[in-house]
Amino acid sequence: MKRFFVLAVSLLLAPVHFAQTPASRSTTPTVQVGVLGLFHPREAIVTPRTGKSLVCAAGDQRLAVNDPITFTLNGQHIAIKNQPWQTATVHCDDGQGVDSEFVVSIPGKLARRYVGQLNIKASGTHLDVVVGMALETAVASVVAAESPPGAPLEALKAQAVAARSFLVAGRGRHRDFDFCDTTHCQFLRAPPHTQSPAAQATAATEGIVLTYQEKAFAAFYSSSCGGHTHSLQELGLPVRDYPYFAVPCFYCLRHPERWVSRIADADATDLAPTEQSRLELSRKLGWKILPGNSYASRHEDGSVILEGVGVGHGIGLCQRGAADMARNGASFLEILEHYYPNTALRRLP
Repeated sequence: MKRFFVLAVSLLLAPVHFAQTPASRSTTPTVQVGVLGLFHPREAIVTPRTGKSLVCAAGDQRLAVNDPITFTLNGQHIAIKNQPWQTATVHCDDGQGVDSEFVVSIPGKLARRYVGQLNIKASGTHLDVVVGMALETAVASVVAAESPPGAPLEALKAQAVAARSFLVAGRGRHRDFDFCDTTHCQFLRAPPHTQSPAAQATAATEGIVLTYQEKAFAAFYSSSCGGHTHSLQELGLPVRDYPYFAVPCFYCLRHPERWVSRIADADATDLAPTEQSRLELSRKLGWKILPGNSYASRHEDGSVILEGVGVGHGIGLCQRGAADMARNGASFLEILEHYYPNTALRRLP
């Protein structure tokens, strides 16, 4: 059965048989990613990378940027230091509508490098900082951020396919952009170096997405599953495209990631074995209180003791299990077959 699956997937992918369409601004898929939003910034500093052109525009006003430029929220507008502009939105690219490379800094918080086109918008009490980037740039950035240290290349390839599938089919989680850069969507860092394992895994799987009943779906994955992944139905989640099938994870069965938490009886009143219940309790008490969905509970001295295994929702690919499969010789195709049964792979046109 496994041999047939691999053959079928190989025929579906067959990269040499696809028409070669030159990449261009009109054909290269892009995603709009809201970045650094956790800080609710009222000020952002943008610095062009040395040797990279950056031109910012608002309406018919254009400004060539060679040094760091500061954008500050001023009421319902964006103020630009040393410029008389009063605008609600600013767009920055290389001056020709093409991606550029730049660093966005939130003073006192974080600075991060991006490759793409920048949009800054006054949004109520903060600035929305959005980077429009090529799909494959986003995939490599997610793989670099989400994957466990030292994961083998085949596990990174499986991660790349899952991340790309989420980016292709999972839009609509935010009003003013496609995705955020946190684990609410997918964690995203700076684009990795082209020779890095994350970049190599992305290039090796370029354009490949998971499909169910001939439709791409937003693939879920988690850090560790506790020995068995969950279906959506088990966790009280609606099935919109792929139902997910519970499968064993042999690495996590042998090496469970255990945790113990204590909560007050009052906080356990509405606790239920669902993902929604876990998220609500975690938002209230902290994300380390209920890190996974596989646990048992017992009462002790006016408290509830939770003893569990696994970190994350436990749906779809298990990163620890995928890494172990790869270390034992499994290909990314076999890893995806195991964690996403009854699916097929397709290459984006």
